[in-house]
Amino acid sequence: MRKFYLSFVILVVLACIFVVYAKAIAVSNLTEMPEVEKTTASESIIPTKGKILIVYFTSPETDGVDTSSGASRLVSNGKLYGNTEYVATLISEETGGDLFQIKTVHAYPGAHKELIDAAKKEVESKARPQLATHIKNLADYDVVFVGFPNWWYDMPMVLYSFFDEYDFTGKTLIPFCTHGGSRFSQAEKTIASLEKGAKMQKGLAISRNNVNNSGESVSKWLRDMGMTSKSK
Repeated sequence: MRKFYLSFVILVVLACIFVVYAKAIAVSNLTEMPEVEKTTASESIIPTKGKILIVYFTSPETDGVDTSSGASRLVSNGKLYGNTEYVATLISEETGGDLFQIKTVHAYPGAHKELIDAAKKEVESKARPQLATHIKNLADYDVVFVGFPNWWYDMPMVLYSFFDEYDFTGKTLIPFCTHGGSRFSQAEKTIASLEKGAKMQKGLAISRNNVNNSGESVSKWLRDMGMTSKSK
């Protein structure tokens, strides 16, 4: 009888331990789940309560015939575009976003050699070219695409002037660039360091040789971010 009583007590104790352990596991799962869901959502969803702005800088070379494609420009449907301008237009068509062109007070040379020489001098002197155009309603936008050509393994120095002028805290910044083989170089990291209060999204780099056929690449990039008008 005594052995039976001891066995019964042991079973009760073990049962109690099991119940306490099961409750602890359940509580742990409940407290961890929201954190996991929050992380996943923040990585895959871009807030778009406000409008979308596509900012771009372009300086197409003017060597040769005006109606022909070249190293930094192309012709589409009879219209001449700078490479970066063309990609910006594709993004605007896909997202319904507004276009804004960064322009400088001084004009850049149109000939290829003179243009790259001028760009090199700006890099070496850490120039801050004066802006001729300004965004008047930046508060209306919560997602801002920023496009530029890669000049001397960096974004053009006018982009530094641009980021000096505006504070993108709380906004989503999405870079894109056209290049001759160097992709972004360190430009994405540079933008993140200049605009620490903004949320950076992975950008898209398009070779100047592929700009004319970049429509599908741009569409896929935007779809993956949930940024096309069809995905809203």
